[in-house]
Amino acid sequence: MLPSGPSTMPDADISLIHNIYWKELSLLVYVWIGFLIVQIIKEYLQTCSVMYWIVNSLQIPIAASVTVFEAICLYKGRRVIASKGKEITNWKIYQILIYCSCGIIAGMVGGLLGLGGGFILGPLFLELGIPPQVASATSTFSMAFSSSMSVVQYYLLNRFPIPYAAYFVLVATIAAFTGQHVVRKIIAVLGRASIIIFILALTIFISAISLGGVGIADMVEKLEDEEYMGFENLCKLS
Repeated sequence: MLPSGPSTMPDADISLIHNIYWKELSLLVYVWIGFLIVQIIKEYLQTCSVMYWIVNSLQIPIAASVTVFEAICLYKGRRVIASKGKEITNWKIYQILIYCSCGIIAGMVGGLLGLGGGFILGPLFLELGIPPQVASATSTFSMAFSSSMSVVQYYLLNRFPIPYAAYFVLVATIAAFTGQHVVRKIIAVLGRASIIIFILALTIFISAISLGGVGIADMVEKLEDEEYMGFENLCKLS
């Protein structure tokens, strides 16, 4: 058993169906469907009209309702961290506010930079004491959760290039299984799951350097061409 793994292990393997927390999953599905409906309806409204902003703002109560519900459960100790041996969570109010703020900031940064919020939240999961394996899997699931919404939305709006997307799905699937196999072998040899932390940190570092490099190159090119680099009109129809 790895030092950073769960403290108690089941005597027998548990099937995937019995290992799913259906109530928590239903909350995610609720948010997923709610956001998807709002995004689709918004496409058929006039940009920056009163109804446009009313429909767009419906995302706030959808997200806030789930956040408040989970915050109450964490405050009253109704939630457990299964990856840490069913450890009961009984967070203080300041902890809930800090972690909620981190989630909001991660969503804003992810939207501005085009990154998945789960990718940014990876270090936060590690700070919470969640095992690296679980933190990495949760981050990936968060990105898949938000990305799948965009896929369905663009498909329903006939803006989804299926051959192009299928190519990336194939490449990403092969890379995911290959990476999982290689990391599992490395952990088995070293006996430490902390290698995942270093991989996550290296990935974030490379992404930050790449984003900065591409941004600087694009800025230099626009300066040379004397292009406008200010903010575009938010209500301008594309």
